[in-house]
Amino acid sequence: MTHSAKSAQSKQDNLFDRERIACLTRVVSKSILREEVDRRKLQKRSSRKCSAAVTVLFVVAMWFHGNDRYTHVFRWLHRFLPAKMPSSSALTQARARIGVGILAAVFHRVVGCLCNIQTPDSFYAGRRLVAVDGFVLNLADSDANRQAFGRPKNGSSLGAYPQVRVVALCEVGSHAFFSFLAKPFSCGEPTMAQRVYKDLPENSLLLFDINFCSYKLMKQVIDQKSDFVGRSKVNRCLPQRQILSDGSYLSKIYANDLDRSRDCNGQMIRVIEYTLDDPQRVGHEEKHRLVTTLLDEKEHPSETLIMLYHERWEEELAIDEIKTHLRHAPKLRSHSPAGVIQEIYGLLLAHFVIRKIAVEAAALAGVSPRRISFVGTINVLRVCLVEAPRSPRQQKIWYQNLIIEISLQLVEPRRNRTNPRVIKKQQSKWSKKREKHRKTQPLKLPFRDAIRILT
Repeated sequence: MTHSAKSAQSKQDNLFDRERIACLTRVVSKSILREEVDRRKLQKRSSRKCSAAVTVLFVVAMWFHGNDRYTHVFRWLHRFLPAKMPSSSALTQARARIGVGILAAVFHRVVGCLCNIQTPDSFYAGRRLVAVDGFVLNLADSDANRQAFGRPKNGSSLGAYPQVRVVALCEVGSHAFFSFLAKPFSCGEPTMAQRVYKDLPENSLLLFDINFCSYKLMKQVIDQKSDFVGRSKVNRCLPQRQILSDGSYLSKIYANDLDRSRDCNGQMIRVIEYTLDDPQRVGHEEKHRLVTTLLDEKEHPSETLIMLYHERWEEELAIDEIKTHLRHAPKLRSHSPAGVIQEIYGLLLAHFVIRKIAVEAAALAGVSPRRISFVGTINVLRVCLVEAPRSPRQQKIWYQNLIIEISLQLVEPRRNRTNPRVIKKQQSKWSKKREKHRKTQPLKLPFRDAIRILT
């Protein structure tokens, strides 16, 4: 790269950093971007219109405007555009040049837990509340995506889109996803969780649903010096060994039937069984069972742990933030597997930026981060980003005002309600898309030439 090219690129980077992307660089710092770009020698392969650092920020920032085209997103991020605006094709090529590695490195260096012991709704008995769950994302229906990730199917047909499965750890207090794994749709969540659990912080309290209740996963949590509260099948073999004063009891879990028959290599756990007396609630008079490593019933009463288990739904709300409010389109943009993974890193980085700003706003307002409206935060960002000043001094004042405005975006305390897990959606009258419809030949005649008047 020539000296003049380097100078032009540096000028563009500086403009980009001082523009409407200012709040991003407060979370994804410029120094981290430069280090990762230099480590991978991406600067030599960058174009003058769109450098590697700019492209990384673009991949993150495009989720703030999920409905817009690439060129429209790029315009939103620049007050003063470069001499020649990069086309959608140029931005797609820039994404391909930087690859997945730099997004992964930036994610692991930037993203982490946001709450401290003083943050409301974030800790229990000195343990950080963490939840685990999985979700799927629809992908562009390309040959590469179908081959790499697969599509869901039932007995009669395939699903509309290829899908990627994601299993993630979420900090309950802040809704921040600090670790995840993306795999083809056919991969099982428990298998993927074994890798994700390696990033579980020490002295955490992990909340999990019935799908993650296996000996291997529970033992992994214990080995990492953390505890768990999770749901178990009611027909699982958990014989009573000691009934405790609150009605819960101690039992043991084993790796296999042979260890159970010999009573060796077992792990002591506590079992809590309960039901609900409210006829209006889902699960009324059904038997529910929780398992936990918190064995002391006086220090950790059963009712407290039952209430605590339902904090796991905070990750469901965080997933809704990503799939409903941050990702407007029904599918991701990328037609290649590498682009899909890159987009997921960008999506979770964008979500982390919003949640980090929300945590700062919550601290200013003196409330739980969960009281800060996610939709309200996005709306404020979309309005305020266009007002971001160029001067670093004015930018600091602008950011302080941004935090103040977001601190006013409070949601009301949640009502005592329940939502049945049903859908209300009219079935389409159109036939389903089949394989024969995917590669139709181009039309040979224009519409006018195809008209034949009937006499």
